[in-house]
Amino acid sequence: MCKLSVNVNKIATLRNARGGEVPNLIQVVKDIEAFGADGITVHPRPDERHIRYKDVFDINEVYKTEFNIEGYPNRKFMDLIFDVKPTQVTLVPDPPGVLTSNAGWDTKSNFDMLSEVVGEFNTAGIRTSIFIDTNRELIEYAKKLGANRVELYTEAYATNYSSNRELAVKGYREAADYARSIGLGLNAGHDLSLENLKYFNEQIPFLDEVSIGHALISDALYYGLENVVNMYQNLLIK
Repeated sequence: MCKLSVNVNKIATLRNARGGEVPNLIQVVKDIEAFGADGITVHPRPDERHIRYKDVFDINEVYKTEFNIEGYPNRKFMDLIFDVKPTQVTLVPDPPGVLTSNAGWDTKSNFDMLSEVVGEFNTAGIRTSIFIDTNRELIEYAKKLGANRVELYTEAYATNYSSNRELAVKGYREAADYARSIGLGLNAGHDLSLENLKYFNEQIPFLDEVSIGHALISDALYYGLENVVNMYQNLLIK
C-alpha cells in the first residue's frame, strides 16, 4: 500500500501568524502519526516563513514513522540534512524567494551538481528522491545521478483531472512505468486531494509514497484532522 506522508508546513504557517506555539506543531506531528499517517514531511525555506530550522530538529526527536525533508540543496540545507539524518530527503528546484514548488528538476542540465549532492546523501545512508516532471529523459538522468526515487510533480494532473482524468493521468502513468523499469522508487505530490488521489493511486498501483499538505490541512478545517488522515488513507487502499 502506498504510504501517506503529511506535510505540516501549513500548521507552522498558522502558528507563525500569531507567534507563540498555537497550534503546537510538535503535538500535531504526534497526533498525525497517532491518527494513522505513515510519515511526516517538512519543507524548510531560508526565510523560515513556515517551518523553522529548529522545528526540524524538534520533529526529529519525536517522530515514530518516517521523516521526509524537502528543499533546495544549498549548503545550509545540506548541513541540516546531515545533522538530522532523516529517512528521506527530497530535492526540489525552488531557490530562495519562490512561493511554492512550481517545476521539477532539469536533471540533465543540473547533473553535475545533483550527482555530487546525491552522492553525499547516499554516503550518509539517506534515501534521496528527486522532484521531477514526467519527461522520460530527465527521469533517466535522475537514475544516472544516483537517486533512489523520483517524486512526480502532480500539479498538471490535479489541474486537468476534472476535465479529462484519463488524459490527465496518461503521462504520469507512462513516466511511472518507465521509472519503475529502470529501478527507481516512485513518490508523488503537489495538489493531490480527496477529489483526485484515489484515481491517481489506482492508475499507478506501485506508488511508494504520496506527500500531501495544503489540501489535507485545509480539509481538516471542515472534517477534523483525525477524520481527514483516515479519509486520505482510505483512498490509498487497493
